[in-house]
Amino acid sequence: MADIDKTSDITLADLLAAFSLATDLGLGQPMSHLLRAWQIAVRLAQRLGASADRAALFYISMLAWVGCVADAPEVAANFGDDIAFRADSYDVDLGGMEALGFFVGHAGAGGSLAQRARSISALLVSGGSRVAQGIQGHCLVTSILAEDLGLGADVVSALRQFFARWDGRGVPRGLGGTDIALPVRIFHLADVVEVYDRRGGVPGAVREARRRRGKHFDPEIVDVFCEAAGGILREVPEVYDASGRIAVEPELTVPLTEGELDHALTAFADFTDLRCPTRAGHSRRVSELAVGAADRLRLASEETITVGRAGLVHDIGLHGVPATILMKESGLTASEQERLRASAYYTERVLARPPGLARIGAVAALAHERMDGSGHHRGLHGAAIPLTGRILASSCAFAELVAPRVDGRGLKVKEAAARLRAEVAAGRLDPVATDAVLTAAGAGTRRPSPGPAGLTTRELEVLLLIARGAATREVARQLGISQKTAGTHIERIYTKTGSHSRSTATIFALKNGLLDPLEL
Repeated sequence: MADIDKTSDITLADLLAAFSLATDLGLGQPMSHLLRAWQIAVRLAQRLGASADRAALFYISMLAWVGCVADAPEVAANFGDDIAFRADSYDVDLGGMEALGFFVGHAGAGGSLAQRARSISALLVSGGSRVAQGIQGHCLVTSILAEDLGLGADVVSALRQFFARWDGRGVPRGLGGTDIALPVRIFHLADVVEVYDRRGGVPGAVREARRRRGKHFDPEIVDVFCEAAGGILREVPEVYDASGRIAVEPELTVPLTEGELDHALTAFADFTDLRCPTRAGHSRRVSELAVGAADRLRLASEETITVGRAGLVHDIGLHGVPATILMKESGLTASEQERLRASAYYTERVLARPPGLARIGAVAALAHERMDGSGHHRGLHGAAIPLTGRILASSCAFAELVAPRVDGRGLKVKEAAARLRAEVAAGRLDPVATDAVLTAAGAGTRRPSPGPAGLTTRELEVLLLIARGAATREVARQLGISQKTAGTHIERIYTKTGSHSRSTATIFALKNGLLDPLEL
């Protein structure tokens, strides 16, 4: 596994910028909404002559909405499609009667008339208190993540104020005016005007800022924005790759250690799993199984680390899938199935930058591919799926089968193992990867897993080395064996695989997923 104290090539800012794209999906906004809102906030702070900490402004911008995943199941239960609900919330100033009208209009959405009537009645009887409690929970969970990521007390406390309002009618109730942290007040406006600028240009953004002046927004910040709106918004094009903008902020360019990177990815995994109550801990289990299987197959250390990290983030694209679909046990419509299948695409796009993260994302996006081409999102066939992807697919499938459920329908290990072996027999899962995963789960064959063409574990190690260009002497050095023994292994590999040279052996390795095409 990784040397936890070694410096990685990824910063916390890199991770948060990527994760913000997933949050955008959950808000029903185009990917880059929060990054662009951050840039608007930066320029607005400059024009205010504000002393707001630029690093704190970045962290608040990236994390303010993350807690919405924590209450996605509750939002879905009360208001239907949680993503549509979040998207529509930008249309209204969530204070007073306008807020009540919004909540009543969305109560029970997607349900029958009777269900909607019950939801509206419950909302009115409670006086909206449940909504406020949900918002408080949102803020608390977000601040917990900030603490877990090692951010300062200023960021943590500011995040707890995200749903406060200038007029004091937000959450916490009574908190308003300049008692709200300045970075939060700046981001309040930037978050909203980014949406209205995209929809209706500068006039639309200015109009909405003025409409909320003195209510949701700080009047001084509104006035400064309206005076300079044209310049501010023209300076902020669509921001998808944030690396260049992060690079000019010294406090954001400190790389994580390998241990800190694993810790942060685990935190994001836990937050992603919150989108559906039955998935708590799912990503951790997938990661553990994948690492165990990779160790069993003696993959290179780098590949083992990558597949473990990919297991943590393989479901990050689920932020783009409504909780109503994730919580539906069966009977998905064709359109619902398509939205679910698109999550693997979202995973790949969210993790596309920077390069160190893209390597993890490329493997993570393979979690739902199948050997016969029936998987998603690319519909890859066996030879195109690297061994890391095959391991991840089997790990994910097994973890889903044994996941505990409220109704007790999670399968026992032996039952889940039988299901996976049936998938292998049907040609959908790789036999070697699946057996390694089952062994890691305590349900394997308890014997060395033969590779394709009957290659032994040692022969697989030798094959990977010569396919990457290692000569016999280098193979011997890396594996700690004699040159003669290395030569014998190479001869046996050629015989078993029908190869006659390193090149043909490399083709064999590629076709059987032993070499990741992304490395070549």
